[in-house]
Amino acid sequence: MNKTGLIAILGTGLVLVLILLVSNFNIQININSKDDEASAGQQTAQTTGKTQVDSMASHHGGETPADATIFSSLLGKPAPDFTLEDYDGKKVTLSELKGKNVILFFNEGLMCYPACWNQISAFGKDTQLQSKAVVLNITADPKNNWKQAIDKMPELVQSTVLFDSNRQVSQTYGVLTLPSSMHKGQFPGHSYVLINKEGIIRFVRDDVQMAVRNNELAVEVDKL
Repeated sequence: MNKTGLIAILGTGLVLVLILLVSNFNIQININSKDDEASAGQQTAQTTGKTQVDSMASHHGGETPADATIFSSLLGKPAPDFTLEDYDGKKVTLSELKGKNVILFFNEGLMCYPACWNQISAFGKDTQLQSKAVVLNITADPKNNWKQAIDKMPELVQSTVLFDSNRQVSQTYGVLTLPSSMHKGQFPGHSYVLINKEGIIRFVRDDVQMAVRNNELAVEVDKL
């Protein structure tokens, strides 16, 4: 083989080696690029998910921690007195109900449809429970807004709904920070307080399941 042929073969081999090196380099760059894109996508998804969770927590009062200290401490003590208006403008004073068993149901009111509405309506229809205790449903809604609830569910008028629009009573009873509240610090959740004829609190329950508890409450009233 002459020199010219040898040089041609070596030149061709060198070109092939260079082509292979460049191709491998491009593949490596492409893989790294995809890895970077995947990593960036994961970080974006994590950030988006965290933002959504934070937003939901804020919407449901997640920034205010649950605290049942005040609510739990009510047991065995005289019920804090209050005077609140019902839908018809009648003022109801708790201390004037001494001599009767009283059930207080703190609830979310208008925003809690249908759970709270069904619970309130069930109290109004339960003549057996009404024969054992006075049931007062307490909400932080403005009284004027309650008309829309009555228009939608007329049977609500059978129940006594009291309006704690400034939340003072709810704060006193410690129901704004209980686990059942979806808007902690702003609205009660689903909380029951049972007061005996002497005005002493004998039973409290915070109900995160938002169920109708008439039968269970009747059993507790019978224990008084």
